[in-house]
Order: sequence, then structure tokens, then C-alpha cells
Amino acid sequence: MRENNVKKKLQNGEAVIGTFLKFTDPASAEILAIAGFDFFVLDNEHVAMDRDNLVSMIRAAEASGITPLARIKENQQVEILQNLDLGLMGVQVPNVNTVEQAHQIVRSVKYGPIGVRGFSPSVRACGYGTNNIQEYIEKANRETLIVAQCETKEGLENLDEILKIPEIDVVFIGPMDLSQSLGHVGDTKHPVVAGAIKEIKEKVKAAGKVVGTTAANADAAKALIAEDCRYILLASDQGMMMKWAKGTIADIWAK
Repeated sequence: MRENNVKKKLQNGEAVIGTFLKFTDPASAEILAIAGFDFFVLDNEHVAMDRDNLVSMIRAAEASGITPLARIKENQQVEILQNLDLGLMGVQVPNVNTVEQAHQIVRSVKYGPIGVRGFSPSVRACGYGTNNIQEYIEKANRETLIVAQCETKEGLENLDEILKIPEIDVVFIGPMDLSQSLGHVGDTKHPVVAGAIKEIKEKVKAAGKVVGTTAANADAAKALIAEDCRYILLASDQGMMMKWAKGTIADIWAK
């Protein structure tokens, strides 16, 4: 298991830039690495990716030097286990609404004595049985990143207690789902939603955790970094393709 460069940068107080990957072609991972992205998040929540898709993307990431993470479908122990056993460097978990749910993530991600992640030395993450078992367990517990999404009213209400869990590295604000939960779906600029986002940022930073969220463009990312939000996802591979393609076609036919 290699060093998690994203976790290292965050621990050093640096910002990291990633994007959601929805395409399953490994070239996407290689292109992002060449472009200078720090990481990507395979979006298993919104896209159906099978085991072969995931392994291919992870191999491409390892070969090109970008850090592979995944947003899992749901906070289930087997779901997290199977993703990490493939060699992912961390998980991003949607809808973390309670302290118990947050503890469940830690139990699922970390091996004992921290958690109860099932251990099999023959999995890809452990070098198909060739790694020193104790060294692998210690390194996996140290290097694996945990990103908990705060995107509901309930999650905000329980955030103070969630932030007390030391193994939670990043709290990621999901603006769209948060706006829906607060009764203003899609309107992330509404005062109620904007106020909730500001409150989350302040609480997370006060707890010594990393704030994560999305940015629509470079200017938005710069503004977030200036606010000490250091885990930033720029749209998605599909979103970037659409923006460039639509804008280019519009420019061609503009009078």
C-alpha cells in the first residue's frame, strides 16, 4: 500500500483538488493525473460501477500517480470493505447524519484495534498475500482517508458530536442535498442554506478538521481555499466535458 499523498498534504495544511469520476474509462484517471489533479472520487453513489471498472480505474491511478478515492453507495460495512480491498486510498460517505453512522464508518474502514474491518491477506490491497501483515494493517489504518458528507439538517444538528471522532479526516458539504433538506432545493444561495453552509465550515475548522465541498470553476476554488476549505472537488469528468463542448459549439455558431 502506497502513501496517501492527499492525506499527507491535508495534514501539512495544504489544499487538494479533485473531481468526481463518472466515466469508467481508465484514461479519465490518467488524463486527470497528467493535468495535475491531486485525486479523484469514483462516484459509486450516482453511477453503477462494477468490480472490473473499479480495479481498472485504481490501476490507472496507481500507474499515473493520482490518489484514488470512492464515494460509496451507502454506509454499509461490506460495501466499504469491498471497495477498500481493491486498493482505494479512502472513502467518501454520503448522508452521514448521526454520530452512530459516523462511528460505523470508522469501524468499517479501520482494522483492529481501531475498527472491525474484515481482514483477508489475499486481497489486492494487501498485495495478494505478499505484504507483511502487521505492516500492512498499520499502514492501512494510517493512510486511509475518511470523508464524511454533511448534507442534511439532521447531519448539521449532530455535527458537533460527529466532529469529536478523531478518525474523521474531512467533512464534505453537499450543497445541493443540503438545500433540499432545508426546504430550498437547488437554491444554494438562499440565506437559510448559505447560513447553514457557513455554520458547517466554522464548526469543522474549529474542530481542527478539513472542510471539503464542490467548486464550479477555478475562481470558486480559489475563494474556497482563501476560506481555508482545503478538500475541493471541481465538478465531474462529465461536467467538464459538457461545459467545454457546449461552450465551444456556442462559440462556433455565435454571430
